[in-house]
Amino acid sequence: MCLLLGATGVGKTLLLKRLQKLCQMEADLGEAPVTLPTVGTNLTDLIFRKKKITIRELGGCMGPIWPKYYLDCTSVIFVVDSANIAQISSSCVQLLSVLSAEPLHSAAVLVLFNKRDLPCTMSLVELKSLFRMDDVIRTAPQSITTLEISGRSGQGLQDVLAWLFSNRSDT
Repeated sequence: MCLLLGATGVGKTLLLKRLQKLCQMEADLGEAPVTLPTVGTNLTDLIFRKKKITIRELGGCMGPIWPKYYLDCTSVIFVVDSANIAQISSSCVQLLSVLSAEPLHSAAVLVLFNKRDLPCTMSLVELKSLFRMDDVIRTAPQSITTLEISGRSGQGLQDVLAWLFSNRSDT
């Protein structure tokens, strides 16, 4: 089980829809589909090269009860809206809370800086500095990977798939 976490409006649902399309080997992602904020949880199976991984997307508004879903989790994708400056600090606090949770200490973690296609985003260097990513990576018990993506344009999504299936536990 992979948990897909992040604040409301960061692009988790669009990311899932785009990853599903990539798994179906569709070269052209087409127009970005309309999405609604997830209230509750959304389970999605991704099947890629005959391997399956289940992703549980948790709505951003469910942040206070995310820990109830940590137990059977082998990986975490944490999405940050890199165009929403006002949300950056709260996303950092959420990420630190996720990383400090005991049940997730052995989970692989992917931090995605989404919406890189928008003109008002900070650079990756600025974002990593605000998040103090070097310190977080050095002190966290988890293996942490960071990527820049755009769920809308598809930039970086192949790298997300590669990470997902390389960190999948075969049980």
